[in-house]
Amino acid sequence: MTTIDRAESTMTEQDQKQLGNTLWSIADQLRGAMNADDFRDYMLSFLFLRYLSDNYETAAQKELGPDYPKLDASDRRTPLAVWYAQNPDDTVEFEKQMRRKTHYVIKPEYLWGSIAEMARTQDKELLHTLQKGFDYIENESFASTFGGLFSEINLNSEKLGKGYPERNAKLCTIISKIAEGLAQFSTDKDTLGDAYEYLIGQFAAGSGKKAGEFYTPQQISSILSGIVTLDSQEPATGTKKQLESVLDFACGSGSLLLNVRHRLGPHGIGKIFGQEKNITTYNLARMNMLLHGVKDSEFEIYHGDTLTNDWDWLRETNPAKMPRFDAVVANPPFSYRWEPLDALGEDMRFKNYGLAPKSAADFAFLLHGFHYLKPEGVMAIILPHGVLFRGGVEERIRTKLLKDGHIDTVIGLPANLFFSTGIPVCILVLKKCKKPDDVLFINASEQFEKGKRQNRLLPEHIGKIVSTYQFRKEEERYARRVPMDEIAANGYNLNISRYISTARQEEEVDLALVHNELTELEKRIKENTGKHNEFLKELGLPPLPQ
Repeated sequence: MTTIDRAESTMTEQDQKQLGNTLWSIADQLRGAMNADDFRDYMLSFLFLRYLSDNYETAAQKELGPDYPKLDASDRRTPLAVWYAQNPDDTVEFEKQMRRKTHYVIKPEYLWGSIAEMARTQDKELLHTLQKGFDYIENESFASTFGGLFSEINLNSEKLGKGYPERNAKLCTIISKIAEGLAQFSTDKDTLGDAYEYLIGQFAAGSGKKAGEFYTPQQISSILSGIVTLDSQEPATGTKKQLESVLDFACGSGSLLLNVRHRLGPHGIGKIFGQEKNITTYNLARMNMLLHGVKDSEFEIYHGDTLTNDWDWLRETNPAKMPRFDAVVANPPFSYRWEPLDALGEDMRFKNYGLAPKSAADFAFLLHGFHYLKPEGVMAIILPHGVLFRGGVEERIRTKLLKDGHIDTVIGLPANLFFSTGIPVCILVLKKCKKPDDVLFINASEQFEKGKRQNRLLPEHIGKIVSTYQFRKEEERYARRVPMDEIAANGYNLNISRYISTARQEEEVDLALVHNELTELEKRIKENTGKHNEFLKELGLPPLPQ
């Protein structure tokens, strides 16, 4: 499930999973009557604060060298709090240096160590201090401010308690338990990214259908990232060394973008771009980026509606200045109802293709991402199967994309892979400049591990899908390159079963062989029944019929 570069990580996979489990069990114990979604925001924010603090203190220790205070085990202050107290005239210059090197500053009183100590001692000012700390991180900590990062975390919520003392006490308990849980592990700061990702997945599972809004299971992310990081024109030549830019226009918690980054390493992407409509999820995505070591200068996540294209930067009308991306990945909400107003018909994204119907914005999302793809780029998008065969305006959009040679590969996935829906989904791979004059169909719907709640794709299933795409391999009942004239003859319908037969041929039966086997069995039954009846006769019991 990891999405970070683990080269420096000192924890084993087992430890990482155990850390995730420990934190999840704390969440489960402490949330009480609070629903999982609400508690998620508190839990993940505290984990984020712990990560920022660890990262900052490590950098401060390096910066201050021998001047970094060494404290006794009994001294529960943070070393930076001690250094600030001893060097009041040097703190401004120190913070300038830290901004240059780590891109952010955290005052000693807002560090996780200080907050955790306030929680341990049940300090009555914890809630106030935490609120000030969150405000500081949002507005002053980073050079590029992260306004609203904690906007969905209401520390004065009645869900935490009726009055200030009760809420403060509840926060003390939650933070103390998290601090104790983390202390059981020799936590390398990088592994907090893994724990965060694990918890997002666990909360997603607990949220059921709502989770589709913000979480793409890692196994599916791995397929998309595996595809878009290969050379777009010659996939068989292997993975690209670098991508200048990657866009996910429905990025949720950012796990899909991080998976692409993981494939290429921490320096493999020039800049990451994401867009997310849901405010809570948008905040999660920004935290998730920072938590995985992506500097604030290396990503930009925009809060807004993709379908109405309200990100000014993307609405650049000068073609020479319009942003374009090497790779576009997305898992937009399936068959989302939208309002395709007449004015959108003239929108550059849709003008040449048409507007997706009100009942399903699937093609609107696809055309949005495709519009911003570089001529030599590659796009991979997860959509419901309906886009492959539905009629009306969707048929017209699909037909034009095919006639223009933009649909490269169609991958059918198993049902029940998502928290949000049990329906089977597909991945469409699109390119503006596609070399082969055919469409590759991959029927991966029959190869998976069955689970109680969700089905799973194992590494070998994922590897086979990516490898089949990479080398455009054909395999009976699994993959086939279909020429465009055959697709045209099928009315530009992309239903996978039209091109790859999934019917199993019945085995031929050798009647002579079966007849001989039955005759032999009959003979043995007769012999054994005769012997058995002899025993029954001796015992004075009635014989079996022969």
